[in-house]
Amino acid sequence: MNRTVFITGGTGYMGRRLIPLLTHRGHAVRALVRPASEGRLPESATKVLGDALKPDSYTDSVRGADTFVHLIGVAHPSPSKSKQFREIDLVSVQTAVKAATDASVRHFVYLSVAQPAPMMKEYLSVRAEGERLLCASPTAATFVRPWYVLGPGHRWPFVLLPFYWICERLPATREGARRLGLVTLSQMLTALVWAVENPATEPRVLDVPMIKQLSQSEG
Repeated sequence: MNRTVFITGGTGYMGRRLIPLLTHRGHAVRALVRPASEGRLPESATKVLGDALKPDSYTDSVRGADTFVHLIGVAHPSPSKSKQFREIDLVSVQTAVKAATDASVRHFVYLSVAQPAPMMKEYLSVRAEGERLLCASPTAATFVRPWYVLGPGHRWPFVLLPFYWICERLPATREGARRLGLVTLSQMLTALVWAVENPATEPRVLDVPMIKQLSQSEG
């Protein structure tokens, strides 16, 4: 079933790769973009000029969409960016949830983060708050929870793969190693496409093991 998808973060690391996949599969995509970033948006998307941090600035453009995909987040998260997480990540999801609710969108796909985790507490706190907002809204939501995504420009964690291999085989560390495992950009894109094409009817989590499983089954 072809869907009408509204995307925030369409010029980002995942968004600019996700849009062509969705349009190639027959979905209509509208993407919010700042005027300064228009040139980075894939041509197959219908561009919506607006401000992701300004309430009610793009709600009218969301109307008629059945799926909202929210991918906005501070690039290269680190503990030093706690203030940015609250000013950008949190405000953008607050704005997005309100827009989706006011536009009567039926399904919301939210790029969250694996949790619980022993580090990046402010980042996790903001993402968890975003999930709570969605759970309290009338819109059914899918929470996609990677930990670290391997891909172009994000390859250094490959050196940790032997460590993960060992931890996944030890009973004391197995669950944590699987929940906070590494996924590839390709696996993430497969999971996001699957989430769009298989809308949730109640809050649903795609954690790291599920993201990997979907990639295997879709492949």
